[in-house]
This record gives sequence, C-alpha cells and structure tokens, in this order.
Amino acid sequence: MPDKILLGGIEFYGHIGVSPAEREVGQRFVVDVELVVDLHHAATTDSITDTINYAAVYDTVITIGEGRSYRLVEPLAEEIAQALLKSFPADEVMVRVKKQPPPIKGIVAYAGVEIRRQRR
Repeated sequence: MPDKILLGGIEFYGHIGVSPAEREVGQRFVVDVELVVDLHHAATTDSITDTINYAAVYDTVITIGEGRSYRLVEPLAEEIAQALLKSFPADEVMVRVKKQPPPIKGIVAYAGVEIRRQRR
C-alpha cells in the first residue's frame, strides 16, 4: 500500500454547470484529494520540508475551484489534478469533486467525479 497525503472536504463556492443559471448563481462544491508520495523520509526527519504542505495543496484547490467557470466538473477535476502533479512531488493524485446538492429533480446528497492521474 503506497503512502498518501490526504485532504478531505475542501469546500468552495463555484460557478459550474451546464445551464447559464447554474454558472451565474453558483453552488457549493466539496473536493477530496489524495497524493501518492513516499513519506518514509518525512517520517524519520519530522521536517515539513520533506513532505507536501497541506496548506499549499488546499490553496491550489481553492484557487482553481474559485478561479473560473466550467460547464462540467470533469475539467475542474482535471485542472486540479494536473496542477497538483505540477506543483508537488507526488507520483499519483486522486481528485474527487462533489456538487452538493446537484440540480437534479429529487433528493440526492451529491453528484460528482473521481479521477486518478499519474506523473508521466
């Protein structure tokens, strides 16, 4: 089982949706991320410089999530994944984006996507 940095429940208000009204009004999104990285060295040194800073990961997700409008959550998840791979020494990332609640006629807690991307 590989080592992972986990951040769950990152919340922001975004303007993402197929309809113009969804993009104009916006709604709540929740993002979970996993970064696969060898944490053995950080576990022995107890130094922040030997790991991935959670606050920097959070800032990356919020900046992207609040930064522009999308029609779908898929490109948002992809942009977050690519930014995390570019900015941090992770071998792989998982990004889960949940729209809460989705604009569905009925009672649904969330709709979303989960993607995994690896460093090339």
